Amino acid sequence: MSTPHFASVNDALVELRDVTFGYGERPVLAELSLRVPRGQVTALMGASGGGKTTVLRLIGGQQRAQQGQVLVGGQDVGAMDEAQLYAARRRMGMLFQFGALFTDLSVFENVAFPLREHTRLPEALIRDIVLMKLGAVGLRGARELMPAQISGGMARRVALARAIALDPELIMYDEPFAGLDPISLATAARLIRRLNAALGITSIVVSHDVQETFLIADQVIILGDGKVAAQGTPDELRASTDPLIRQFIGIDAEGPVQFHYPGPSIEQDFGIEVAR
Repeated sequence: MSTPHFASVNDALVELRDVTFGYGERPVLAELSLRVPRGQVTALMGASGGGKTTVLRLIGGQQRAQQGQVLVGGQDVGAMDEAQLYAARRRMGMLFQFGALFTDLSVFENVAFPLREHTRLPEALIRDIVLMKLGAVGLRGARELMPAQISGGMARRVALARAIALDPELIMYDEPFAGLDPISLATAARLIRRLNAALGITSIVVSHDVQETFLIADQVIILGDGKVAAQGTPDELRASTDPLIRQFIGIDAEGPVQFHYPGPSIEQDFGIEVAR
């Protein structure tokens, strides 16, 4: 298994340059530019529908930017052919929301799947790798269990073991804390931080959980209106006086993001006059 490593470009493993993208007539990203430093945990945050998961899809090549460039290791993902894209994806790991395990495969077989799909390693070596990856997430003893027999938090850890099976340089996490109880959530957060340091990888974490995400992130990027609304270290954002940032991280209940979706006024909808 000899896949070339991503090159280092100005210490940024991932860079988006003036990226524009939308679904149909609905714009999502508007000339978005951001950089993900190599070896760090970068949190990607913002309101629902703000384009966070879309950024992950663009990096992984599931979607192509309509304008601009998505660079991974200095290579434009949007310009890759199928073979180049598959080679690039072998250097990436993805933790999907809620784990997305194969329900008909055991814990062991779920983690072994990418090794069997992308390598020709002998079974004895695959077994050793799978057990090491499960050991890294504390679930070596659960190897024979089926997904239906484990908790949501355990399923998320199995999915993480599968994501690191091919020793990726980049791991992307899509809402890794969604639906977890406080203990499982804290365990998952510590695991992301620990694996990032131990494996020397680069992590992008999409999350709405401000408290846990701020504890593990080196830098935080907040998206708004299809662009970077704010970025900095967790401490820098906590100290910000920007109304959008203060509303987002929960310091202020009210702010630029309105509760009501834009639409006709009450007078227009109900044909009545409302006292002001």
